Amino acid sequence: MIKQLLGKIPRKSSKSAGNGENGRKNGKNSKAVANTVSKGSNFGDSGQNNGTMISMKHQNGNLGLYSYEVLPGFKDVPNSQKESLFFRKLKLCSIVFDFTDPAKHVKEKEIKRQTLLELVDYVTSANGKFSEAVVQEVVKMVSVNMFRTPSPQPRENKVVDGVDLEEEEPTMDLAWPHLQIVYEVFLRFVASSETDVKLTKKYIDQAFVLKLLDLIDSEDPREREYLKTILHRIYGKFMVHRPFIRKSINNVFYQFVFETEKHNGIAELLEILGSIINGFALPLKEEHKMFLVRALIPLHKPRCLAMYHQPLSYCITQFVEKDCKLADVVIRGLLKYWPVTNSSKEVMFLNELEEVLEATQSQEFQRCMVPLFHQIARCLSSSHFQVAERALFLWNNDPIENLIRQNRKVILPILFPALERNARNHWNQAVRSLTLNVRKIFEDLDPELFNDCLLKFQETEKKEDETKARWEARWRRLEEMGAQKTAEMEASKQCCLKGRTGFSL
Repeated sequence: MIKQLLGKIPRKSSKSAGNGENGRKNGKNSKAVANTVSKGSNFGDSGQNNGTMISMKHQNGNLGLYSYEVLPGFKDVPNSQKESLFFRKLKLCSIVFDFTDPAKHVKEKEIKRQTLLELVDYVTSANGKFSEAVVQEVVKMVSVNMFRTPSPQPRENKVVDGVDLEEEEPTMDLAWPHLQIVYEVFLRFVASSETDVKLTKKYIDQAFVLKLLDLIDSEDPREREYLKTILHRIYGKFMVHRPFIRKSINNVFYQFVFETEKHNGIAELLEILGSIINGFALPLKEEHKMFLVRALIPLHKPRCLAMYHQPLSYCITQFVEKDCKLADVVIRGLLKYWPVTNSSKEVMFLNELEEVLEATQSQEFQRCMVPLFHQIARCLSSSHFQVAERALFLWNNDPIENLIRQNRKVILPILFPALERNARNHWNQAVRSLTLNVRKIFEDLDPELFNDCLLKFQETEKKEDETKARWEARWRRLEEMGAQKTAEMEASKQCCLKGRTGFSL
C-alpha cells in the first residue's frame, strides 16, 4: 500500500496520549488503510504516517483535528474490502474545505477531488445492493457538502419588460469543482439499480427533499441543473414521495407569486413538472386540476415571466392536450392576467395562446371566444407593431383559422372595427399588409357577412362623427359663453373703476 506524504506531521500532544494504543492497534493490519476521519487522531510515538493533520470546523462550530490521507484505489484492494474502502472514502469526502482562499489546503482539496471521482466510478459500476450503512453514509456525505451555509442573499431583481436591468452574471460557487462531483455521485447513486428504495427512503425522506427544493433557488445555473435532474429521479423512483414533492413545489409557487416574486429556480421546477404532467393518468384527478388553476395559471402574473415562460407554456399546453375541457379554464385564466402596459409580455401571452388554441376543440372554443376575441381586437389595435403583428399571425395557423371560420358570425363583428382602422390608419406598413390579408380572408369567406359588418361599421362611424360634431359644437358654445362672460366681467370691472375714480374727484 502506497501512501502519499502530504505535509509535516505535528508532534503528538500529551493530551492525546491515551489514544496512542488504539492507533497502533489499527496499524497492525497490513491490509487495512489508516483511519480516514477521526477527531483528535493520534499516530503513535513514531509519528510515521503518510497523511496530513488539518484543522477543520465541524458544522456546530467546534474546532477539531482531522487526519486527511490518501486512500488506495479500489483496484488495489480485494473485492471483500471494497465496501469498507468505499465507506472510508465517503468519510474522507465528508470534510468540507473553505474555497474562499485558493491557497488554503491545496493538496487536501486535490485528494478530495480525486477521491470523489473514484466514488463516481464505484457507484456507477456497483454490482451488489448498497448496505444500509453505506446508504446512510452516502446521504450524510452529500448532505454535508450540498446543504452548506448559504451564499449572500440574491440581489433584488429589477425587471422591466422581462429584461434584467443590472445585466450581471449569475453568482458562481467557488466550491463547484468539488460540488459538481458530489452532485454526480448522488445522481448516480439515486439512479443506480443497486439502490434499494425501501431502504433508502428512510434517509432520503421529506426533510431531505425540502432541503433540495431550498437549494434549487441557487444563483448558480449549473447547480440548479443538477438539482432538477436529481429531483426528477427521486420523483420517479420514490413513489411514496410523489404527493409531497408536488405539494412542496406548489408551495414554492404560491410564495413566489403572492409574496416575493423572487426565486432563481422556477424554470427548473416547471421543467420537472412538465415531465410529471406528461405522465398523469386520465381522467385527471381534481388535485391536478386545482394545481393548474391555483398555481400554474397565476404564474403568468409576475413581471419576470420571461425567465420561465417557455416551460410554463409547455405545462399549460400539456394539461389542455390531456383534457380538452380545460381549454376554457386556461384561456379565461390568461385573459385574467393579460398585461396592459407590458408589450413584450403581451407577445409571450399571444405565443402561448396560439399553442393552447391548437389543442382546443370547437365546443370549448365557443365558450370563451367572445371575451377572447375582444382581447385579440385590442391587440390588433395596439400601437406596438409587434403586438399587432403577433395577433395577426394567428391566421397563419390552420387549426385556429378553421375555428375562426366555423364561428365567423360571432367573431367577425367583434374584430371588424379593429381590422378596418388598422387597414386605414396603422403607422406600420407590415401591420397594414397583414390586416388587409385577414380582411380579404373574411371577405372571400362570407361576402354577405362582411358587407353587413362594413355597413354597421360605417353607420357606427357616422354616429360617432355626429356625436363628435355635437360635442365639438357644445364645446364651442361653452367657449363662446365663457368668452362672453369674461368680456362682461371685464366691462363691469372697468365701469367700477371709473365710478371709483369719479367718487374720489
